[in-house]
Amino acid sequence: VYYGQKGVAITSHGESAASEGYVYEAINGASNERLPVIFVFQDNGYGISVPKKDQTANRKVADNFSGFKNLRIIHCNGKDVFDSMNAMTEAKEYAIANRTPVIVQANCVRIGSHSNSDKHTLYRDENELTYVKSADPLYKFHRMLIRYERFTEEELKEIADLAAKDLKAANRKAMAAPDPDPSTVKDYVLPEPYQPQKYKEGVQNEEGEKETLVTAINKTLKAEFRHNPDTFIWGQDVANKEKGGVFNITKGMQQEFGIERVFNAPIAEDYIVGTANGMCRFDPKIHVVIEGAEFADYFWPAVEQYVECTHEYWRSNGQFTPNITLRLASGGYIGGGLYHSQTIEGALTSLPGARIVYPSFADDAAGLLRTSMRSKGFTLYLEPKALYNAVEASTFVPEDFEVPFGKARIRRPGKDLTIITYGNTTHLCLNVAELLYKEKGWELEVIDLRTLIPLDKEAIFNSVKKTSKVLIVHEDKVFSGFGAEIAGIIGSELFQYLDAPIQRVGSLFTPVGFHPVLERAILPNEETIYHAAKELLLY
Repeated sequence: VYYGQKGVAITSHGESAASEGYVYEAINGASNERLPVIFVFQDNGYGISVPKKDQTANRKVADNFSGFKNLRIIHCNGKDVFDSMNAMTEAKEYAIANRTPVIVQANCVRIGSHSNSDKHTLYRDENELTYVKSADPLYKFHRMLIRYERFTEEELKEIADLAAKDLKAANRKAMAAPDPDPSTVKDYVLPEPYQPQKYKEGVQNEEGEKETLVTAINKTLKAEFRHNPDTFIWGQDVANKEKGGVFNITKGMQQEFGIERVFNAPIAEDYIVGTANGMCRFDPKIHVVIEGAEFADYFWPAVEQYVECTHEYWRSNGQFTPNITLRLASGGYIGGGLYHSQTIEGALTSLPGARIVYPSFADDAAGLLRTSMRSKGFTLYLEPKALYNAVEASTFVPEDFEVPFGKARIRRPGKDLTIITYGNTTHLCLNVAELLYKEKGWELEVIDLRTLIPLDKEAIFNSVKKTSKVLIVHEDKVFSGFGAEIAGIIGSELFQYLDAPIQRVGSLFTPVGFHPVLERAILPNEETIYHAAKELLLY
């Protein structure tokens, strides 16, 4: 619609899938934005073995959506070739002419079992099985062609024999094809990213007026929207008059770039991620930035579409990848409690196919965002919201600053202990390192990972070989947090260099409490980091 093209998008699924929340999200979004989408419901009465009556109160599932504005519902006999063809033709013409979605409810039958593991005779009686076999649309079409004298029995037999012959030939060809090469399994997991040109290492030492994380991200978004006119952003609460999200990250963007490129989405996280994936398919020059949820805590409903995005490049053998930057305000230290303090990177790093970045300072926030928005592929961009306006995270941000993926930054060099960290805890670690230096002259090397995937193993290995002692600090829980993976890598590949057990500091294995006293007890702080570091130094 934005590029003025005529066409429709088509999705087809069974009636039972309409019970899924994301189906509602899709139809609601298409109705609200008046998009030419055809939703085909193939109603065969069963969701594997669950009958339709256990799915919905309406006999016709499409009627569940009868109250939607800008939505046409067409019912057809899915067992009849001509009725089906006419219904789809009408749906396409209507969707294009009126720029609105259409549901085509097709009454069908399922002749066999759902799958090899589904024995349908356990839940379907002989009367039903006899009926569905007699209602086979292929046989019905056959009878109709004879009745209206379009073909003779001999001609139809000749067509059927030819089809069987083609099928056998295709089967022989498939069976004779070589097995896939197992050496290719690592191909097309992630596309090659944009390589920074001006700041190849993503480090700058110039001095000038400092910017907060909020300002750095906002300015970079605007600069990249000017750089690439095929860039879009949508999400929850990103464009409401003078407001630009809960934290004003997108403030002023709709005013400059228009409602067609900067707009609000429904509070439907699956819809936000899924539509971004879809729009990227139209043209590879398109890059979509999405605010996947107002807080990372609320992103979980979108994980299904997140998985789709991370699989696309691999399963299409490199033919398609979603060009998406998915922004999330992450972490605690704001007194947000259970639903505004989560860090989710530990769970999402287990899913291949996404780059995951987590800046700690304004310049890195700008640089990683720019690289992400110029890169082919999918990037999860996590923003430590407690640092949005923090003085300690403010830095001078050079013009067009760029930070490469997979390149950690040595925030403080040292020789006695390596601290590996990222996000909010980077600043806590720097304060502890300064305190221990003043107390005992210990020199702690603080590594700010910046990028979790890809991981800068070279920087980690070089530091561990130098110090022989490792402390991993992150805001996420110690149990199953991302630090466990780092510890596993070091323990497996650098064991001979270690002079002490690898130690980790992170959150307790509990939800985050709302009261400041509880939050301090649960999240890592300077005191817990100090004691862990000192114990390692004295080991």
